[in-house]
Amino acid sequence: MAADLGELLVPYMPTIRVPRTGDRVFKVECAFSYDSPESEGGLYVCMNTFLGFGREHVERHYRKTGQSVYMHLKRHVKEKATGAAGGAIPRRRNGKVFLDLELNGDFNGDEYECEDEAKLVIFPDHFEIPLPNIEELPALVTIACDAVLNAASAYKKQEPDSWDDEIQVSKHARSLRQQDNGVKIPPSGWKCQKCEMKENLWLNLSDGAVLCGKWFFDGAGGNGHALDHFKDTNFPLAVKLDNLTPDIADIYSFDEEEAVLDPQISEHLQHFGIDIIQIQRNGTDNDHHNTDNTNNVRPRVSEWELIQESGMKLKAVYGSGFTGIKNLGNSCYLGTIMQVLFSIPEFQRAYVGNLQRIYDYSPLDPSTDFSTQMAKLGHGLLSGLYSKPPMKSELIEQVMKEEYKHQPKGISLKMFKALVSNGHPEFSSNRQQDAQKFFLHLINLVERNSVGSENPNDAFRYLVEERVQCCQTQKVRYTQKVDYLMQLPAPIEAASNREELIAYEAKRNEAEENMRAPPEPVRARIPFTACLQAFTEPENVPDFWSSELQAKSAGVKTSRFASFPEYLVVQIKKFTFVVDWVPKKIDLSIDIPDFLDLSRLRGTGLQAGEQELPDLTPPIVLPEDTRDNSMSSSDSTGIDESAAMQLAEMGFPLEACRKAIYYTGNMGPEMALNWIIAHMEEPDFAEPLALPTFMEPGPSVASSGLAATPLDNHPPEESIAILTSMGFPRRHTLQALKATNNNLERALDWIFTHTEREEEETSDALSDMADTTEPNDSAFSNANTHSDSTLSPDQDASDPRIKDGPGRYELFAFISHIGASTMSGHYVCHIKKEGRWVIFNDHKVCLSERPPKDLGYIYFYRRLSSS
Repeated sequence: MAADLGELLVPYMPTIRVPRTGDRVFKVECAFSYDSPESEGGLYVCMNTFLGFGREHVERHYRKTGQSVYMHLKRHVKEKATGAAGGAIPRRRNGKVFLDLELNGDFNGDEYECEDEAKLVIFPDHFEIPLPNIEELPALVTIACDAVLNAASAYKKQEPDSWDDEIQVSKHARSLRQQDNGVKIPPSGWKCQKCEMKENLWLNLSDGAVLCGKWFFDGAGGNGHALDHFKDTNFPLAVKLDNLTPDIADIYSFDEEEAVLDPQISEHLQHFGIDIIQIQRNGTDNDHHNTDNTNNVRPRVSEWELIQESGMKLKAVYGSGFTGIKNLGNSCYLGTIMQVLFSIPEFQRAYVGNLQRIYDYSPLDPSTDFSTQMAKLGHGLLSGLYSKPPMKSELIEQVMKEEYKHQPKGISLKMFKALVSNGHPEFSSNRQQDAQKFFLHLINLVERNSVGSENPNDAFRYLVEERVQCCQTQKVRYTQKVDYLMQLPAPIEAASNREELIAYEAKRNEAEENMRAPPEPVRARIPFTACLQAFTEPENVPDFWSSELQAKSAGVKTSRFASFPEYLVVQIKKFTFVVDWVPKKIDLSIDIPDFLDLSRLRGTGLQAGEQELPDLTPPIVLPEDTRDNSMSSSDSTGIDESAAMQLAEMGFPLEACRKAIYYTGNMGPEMALNWIIAHMEEPDFAEPLALPTFMEPGPSVASSGLAATPLDNHPPEESIAILTSMGFPRRHTLQALKATNNNLERALDWIFTHTEREEEETSDALSDMADTTEPNDSAFSNANTHSDSTLSPDQDASDPRIKDGPGRYELFAFISHIGASTMSGHYVCHIKKEGRWVIFNDHKVCLSERPPKDLGYIYFYRRLSSS
């Protein structure tokens, strides 16, 4: 038989590999489904790529790749025999099989035991070879099988960062000298002292200087001013401010040129007013099952019980759309967002509706393909395959238990989380994160991966009209920008129980002074109308550049809806920082309405009697060193910094965002995003913008959003010939050159970021070109708009991605947070399905009895039909 097996495997030997260092072995989850070794059909692991496939999907991989040899893993979970010792470790038939495969938490080790089975399967005939079979198999095959069975899980390698254990204590930590210069660092509002950058900021532990880092040190952008400061001062240690938490402090030694540990970090931070010990005490426990005991105050008024509807006999529901998501340890922020998104028809249609097409065209490694993993997740939630009720039998208890082990209790998003968090400094960690930030992160990923196909983000996409008025001249400027989420302030001063709050605060202060137990906390009750009123209040813009004065001036900004989305996402701003750096959630209750009418918040555009600010850009001032000072002279480039910051908040380096805005002629974040996607692989992608010389003028923003060009400045024929030789139509080439001041390189970028319009042949004059401007371009002036400048829902808009309509909505989902900080606690979501509210609390899915709508954090509304 040995000879027979050896001869049988000879043709397949070149396709069988031994896992090398760095290879990930996927033996717990199918790449296309949530099948595992515990599923009825088990899991098939490719012996060449080490990807795992369920029984339904292994044939697809075989047909696509021709790979014939797979290892079939099957775990049998059985109830222990009567009289078995409680608490015994589940018995396994072979100690080497599934060495790294943990027991499913759904099964109590005291009541169940495992029998693991492995065998090689050769396709297409499904010939099976039981394992282990050392005597009969070729040595290479035996070594490969043993390596696969003993390999660590593909996800265990990613959980703690591999370099964490290798970080050494800095040689400067214990001898660090800190200057007594009176510097105290506030809990928010930081910016680089040299370029005013507001991200990737590092606090020098010697003198308290706050300066920006370099791009790609930890996934954020910067201009290297922290390193420059070290070269000037030799102050060696700096700590990252952006993600400073009690359980993590990113410390870098410029002298040692590596990340280091500082055993005295608490004392070093305290020197500058940052009380890390106080933060440690105040609700940053990663265990989401821990109640909130901030400052030794009793838990919030039943917040834990109210949001989870504890104490009620909730009825579990099963089937399509009622599948839970297992918590991987502080992953509930991700699970709640995905539950809500896949309750929206646009996301269901884009991914689950195109499931077979996405699967058929998936790459050879589906675990790294965003569309594949989104389709897999959507199908897992909506198919009902992983949400089956236990067998209801009161007569034969044994049968009920045997059936129960086959009933999946939710899906585990290990592969999905590894993909969407890859390279992200926050979401790739095992710490709790902000659900709102993850929502925007996912929107960004969907945007990047929906080119050429239906983009479900369009359901959330809308235009914001911003009106800025120069306080000195009273003239105004109207701009538009794309947004996906409405942030509502929560004005405590508008609380209906204000007197009760004042009395509570007085009692709490008195208790602290006399060292007595604090009084029962009082929750602020804020009317929703007060939140809307605060949203519409004017906002001061202290550094507003007035084109009328040709100088900086005080300005006032107000925001309105230029269009209304199909689905409106509303976040309540209930998190803040207090002076001692303790992140604090405001304990409040808001009377969130089931039906919402925002029609009165629709923008109107330029009104009669209003005077527009001149459409002029700041003068170009070339610094001596353009590269080092490009940020400090940002006003001289004519770049819309608000649009650049909007893109930077999506995770792109700020300098790349500024270049994208510049090279697309200040036509808004949407056009700039296309430029970013097209150029993000270039080596100088994150380098600062090199300002043009005097012979190459920068873009001037016209009212249409296109760069202004003198009417008699016809593009040079040689430039037209170069572009038309590439296959671009002459008409489109003319438009591109005129929109970019005849700059050939920028004209090429313009063509790639603008689809050719189908309108009639346009005139050479810029005024005629303005008529073809896309409405969602950040048109920095509405001089040519009427009183209703927004897109009509039945209008043949040049930007079909804006789905404008009435501003009337109905609440259909909300996400609630339990705990003192977004970096700790727990997330739960409620979704209205089939006329009933359903609570999704990790893998538990039940009918809701009392949905706590007043305690939510993020609310999801769907547009009501116009009828």
